[in-house]
Amino acid sequence: MPPTCPSGRNSPIRSPRFRLAPFVVGIYEAQRETMDHRLAHLAEEYFTSPEGLRTLMTVSPALHRVVPAHGAVKSEWVLPYDDVKAMLLAAKSFRLFDCICRHQQDLLGQRKCDFPVRACMVFTSAERPSGPDSVSRDEALAALDMTEKVGLVHTVSNVVNGVYYVCNCCGCCCAILRGVTRFGIKESVACANYYAAVDPDLCSGCDECSRRCQVGAVTTQGESAVVDRSKCIGCGLCVTGCPSGAAQLRLKPENEIITPPDDFGTWEKLRRANRGSR
Repeated sequence: MPPTCPSGRNSPIRSPRFRLAPFVVGIYEAQRETMDHRLAHLAEEYFTSPEGLRTLMTVSPALHRVVPAHGAVKSEWVLPYDDVKAMLLAAKSFRLFDCICRHQQDLLGQRKCDFPVRACMVFTSAERPSGPDSVSRDEALAALDMTEKVGLVHTVSNVVNGVYYVCNCCGCCCAILRGVTRFGIKESVACANYYAAVDPDLCSGCDECSRRCQVGAVTTQGESAVVDRSKCIGCGLCVTGCPSGAAQLRLKPENEIITPPDDFGTWEKLRRANRGSR
């Protein structure tokens, strides 16, 4: 007779099971303490190689998913898996880390921005022992607000259930967003189910939205900003930074709405199948 769980139910105790973590998000981010000049160059070589671009950037479902800045979307449109602030409010333990991508670009001497390095967070619904990177919920929410204010894109796990991190990304350092900005691979990130638009009658032509756009989707033409929808990832930074209220996020048509995989197991199976591996 199989052993039962401590509660006395007749459910067999399962043996521990293990899986190999993805390179991104997973092994790469775990190198914060070990990342040095040599490893930074090796990672860069892989990210920009044909094989790295193919396996990381072009296989569906994408590794990361963009979620809009808080307040950039009408509340009645916000889907539960898009509300990053609600995710943090529901969590109990929080850790704030250095962005591995900006750290790597610093080691390469190639960083083009001055965005804060300590900007990416992990959270959990369970109480965890405090550590050197632990922050309170209020501090996590303040960090989220800070990243929106300076103009960083929120990206999370490309799943509906089980999101446990928020990366706050720039288009010049992020290994995934560089798939868009450097190599023109828009599918390297799962775009949000929204797109930006600018009302020319309200636009003052201040160019703030184009400065905040991390993927070059907004330009100022004449006296008004214009959004190239084919480049827009739906992050909402143009909306939160617009002083005249001219920029807004609109919900995509129903036939363009993409629901993420339900959980990591589903995501993994789909990605493995689309890579042609078992």
